[in-house]
Amino acid sequence: MKVFLSADMEGTCGIVSWPETDRSTSFDYSPYCKQMSAEVAAACRGALSAGAEEVLVKDAHDSARNIDPNILPRKIRMNRSWSGDLLSMMSGLDQEKFDAVFFTGYHAWAGCPGNALSHTMNGRNNQVWLNGVLCSEFLINAYTAGYFGVPVAMITGDAAICEFAKQLIPAITTVPVNVGRGGGVTSMHPAEAVERIEAAAQEAVKHARECVVPMPEQFHMEIDFVKHHVAYSKHFYPGAYLKDNKVVCFDSNDWYEILRFCHFVLSNA
Repeated sequence: MKVFLSADMEGTCGIVSWPETDRSTSFDYSPYCKQMSAEVAAACRGALSAGAEEVLVKDAHDSARNIDPNILPRKIRMNRSWSGDLLSMMSGLDQEKFDAVFFTGYHAWAGCPGNALSHTMNGRNNQVWLNGVLCSEFLINAYTAGYFGVPVAMITGDAAICEFAKQLIPAITTVPVNVGRGGGVTSMHPAEAVERIEAAAQEAVKHARECVVPMPEQFHMEIDFVKHHVAYSKHFYPGAYLKDNKVVCFDSNDWYEILRFCHFVLSNA
């Protein structure tokens, strides 16, 4: 079995402010960079101890140069920085065959009160909708896994995104390490988070085949931009259209075309 692990940071245990996620602010960032790395390492150890032969880790936060590979177990490979391909936080999933996807450090969607840092891809949109559902990075990346036929077996992060993941994929293993309220967060002890993630990864490997992503037949995405002039510029993407002065829409029955739209309109907004 081979596992693909996409690691974000805003859902790491204890994180509550943007400087804690920004490598240019070393004082606040350093302890949470270490915690992010520790949680990824725990997920890798759990997967390997349960029989996975290899884990490909995609550092998927900001610079994509956050995880310390020296604390990860040997049977891993690292994908760092950004290649620029359409898969973004899932870059590499299409290059070989994987049997399960893990998400660590994931967070709630733009506008959700379940995380003080909730957002979808960037802070330049108010909300993103996909088939009438408020869209998170988890949902985008889960559908990418489903597009390539890979089950999504585990997610760690805030309680809101873990609850949503359970609704989408009932058999998924979740580790909610944070509960957000307003601008604050209540979290478990960092060491306990690491222990729970390792144990959860072991279970996730065992039940991976049950975690098939339900793929819709048609996709309708709406992006509500903060600034109307950005929406105006982005609506010139082929096939896109303005719903009103700030909302750009796009439709396709091919998930890869939605990823292309996200790459040029959402991610690079």
